[in-house]
Amino acid sequence: MTKGRLEAFSDGVLAIIITIMVLELKVPEGSSWASLKPLLPRFLAYIFSFIYVGIYWNNHHHLFQAVKKVNGSILWANLHLLFWLSLMPIATEWIGTTHFASNPVAAYGICVIMSAVAYTILENLILKYEGENSKLKEAINSKFKEYISIVFYVLGIAVSFFYPYIAIGFYYLVALIWLIPDRRIEKSLKEN
Repeated sequence: MTKGRLEAFSDGVLAIIITIMVLELKVPEGSSWASLKPLLPRFLAYIFSFIYVGIYWNNHHHLFQAVKKVNGSILWANLHLLFWLSLMPIATEWIGTTHFASNPVAAYGICVIMSAVAYTILENLILKYEGENSKLKEAINSKFKEYISIVFYVLGIAVSFFYPYIAIGFYYLVALIWLIPDRRIEKSLKEN
């Protein structure tokens, strides 16, 4: 199977996720700068989640630039990733409206760790399908970023019940790690 439909569908779902998140932002009730203050937690949650969805879109795009073909397992794994990302608007709204309370921050952590696990599953299935001698396999020879991300997510979820802002800090660190697209794949593609 070709990868075109999978990429187009994924792009559409991610665009809808961002649209839903932005539609949850409400217009201030006044015209003064002070009327923006109550909206600040929701706006910060939106920025944070927008960055996360953008990171997934960017890395998904880079990953599929190196993919030659897909199979049914890859299609399902991609849907699995999109499922967890589609929960991002709910988690975002919950942390924003509760001003980053413990349980919502833990739920947000579960959403982002499951997205990371789903992405890792997708990547592993693609690597298996592409074969041992593929350029992608050569490019992704280390999983350090993936594994350190999961460690930070677990730490974030664990501390979220006591210190939700520290948990957000762990989630933010993971976002910083992944903000720059995966250079391993770009480098491998340039060598061809």
